[in-house]
Amino acid sequence: MGERNDRSGEIVPVTGRPSLLDDPDTVDLRSKVDAAWLDFRRSLEAALPAMPVGARLTVTLDPTATGTGEAVYDLVLRVLSDTGLHADAVGNAGLPEEYRLDRVAVGDLVALGWSPPGVVEETADRFGLRASMDDAPSVASVVTRTLRDVYGAPHPAFLTYTVVGDDVVPALASARPVAAGTVLPAGRAVSASTAIAAIGIPLDEQVRAVVAGFLKTDPESLQHDEDGEFSVRAGSAMVFVRINDNPQLVDVYSPILTEVEPDERLYERLSQLTRRMPIGRLYCTEGTVWASVPVFGRDFQATHLMLALQVMTRLADELDDRLQGDFGGKRFFGEGDKTGPRTERTGMYL
Repeated sequence: MGERNDRSGEIVPVTGRPSLLDDPDTVDLRSKVDAAWLDFRRSLEAALPAMPVGARLTVTLDPTATGTGEAVYDLVLRVLSDTGLHADAVGNAGLPEEYRLDRVAVGDLVALGWSPPGVVEETADRFGLRASMDDAPSVASVVTRTLRDVYGAPHPAFLTYTVVGDDVVPALASARPVAAGTVLPAGRAVSASTAIAAIGIPLDEQVRAVVAGFLKTDPESLQHDEDGEFSVRAGSAMVFVRINDNPQLVDVYSPILTEVEPDERLYERLSQLTRRMPIGRLYCTEGTVWASVPVFGRDFQATHLMLALQVMTRLADELDDRLQGDFGGKRFFGEGDKTGPRTERTGMYL
C-alpha cells in the first residue's frame, strides 16, 4: 500500500501493484527481501523527525553495484521546518537516454504521490513532494516504494546515502552511509562496511542481487543450477558465479576452452596474459583453459563483484575466440569448433 500526495499536498492511500513474483519457489527469498525493505522504511520513518531544520538526506541507488553506468537514481529529503518536509526525485532530464523512465514508471511516480517536475517549488526538473513532519511515515513509504518499484533497487543494500547539516548519521537498515563513519542505534560509531556486516545480510542474497542487477532482472526470478551456481552467457563463452565457504570467496570463472592439448607454448601464453590482467588469473588443467576472478566473501562489497562480472564477461568472450584460433579446443558455445591446434597468431590479447 502506497500513499499519494496530490498537488494540494494532501496525503491519501493508493493501492499499488505487487512488486515481486508469486512463484512458490521464491517465497523464502521474497520474504527476506520484503523484510529488508520494511526495515529500511521503518528506519527512515524514525530518522526524518530526528533531523534538524536545514538537514538534507540524499539516498542513491549505487550505479556501480547495479550496473546502471552513468545513470544516477537518487532522492533528496530536506527538513524545511520543525513541521515541514521537502522531497525531490530524479526525472528523465537527469538520466541518460537509455535509462530514462517510460510512461508506466512516470505514472507510477505520480500515483505514489510525486508531483511532475517543476510543479513543487524548488524542484526544477525533478519530481517533487511536500508534506508535514506528521506525515513522515507516509513519506518514508513513498520513498521506499520509489526506490524499489520504480527505480528498481533489488535490495536496500544497494543504496548509499549522505547526510548534510546533521552531526548524527542515522542507520538506515542495510543501506550504506557514504561518510567515513556511521552511528548505529546503540550509539556505537563504526565504519560503513562494519555496519553492513552487523546487519547480517546473507552472502548468497547479496550475490544473487548483484548478478540479477548485472543481468537487469529480478533477484527472485534468477535461477541457479544444481550446484548453486549462477550462469551468465557472454557471446560464445559462459561465465559462472560460485560461492565458496572455506575460504569464503565468490569465484567468477569461465571454462574458456575445453579439449585442449596443452603444450609449453600454451602455458607461456597463459602466463603472459595473467601478468597483464588487473585482477584474476588464467590457467590450464585437465585439458581445459580456465579464467577466474575471485572476490572476497568476508566484508563483501557488491561493487567488487560487479567489476569482476564486467571484466570476466568481456575477457571470456574475446579470449576464447583468440585462444581457440591459436591452440584449438572447443568454446562453450562453439558448435563446429575443431580441437586441433592452428597456426599461432601474434598480437595483443588483452
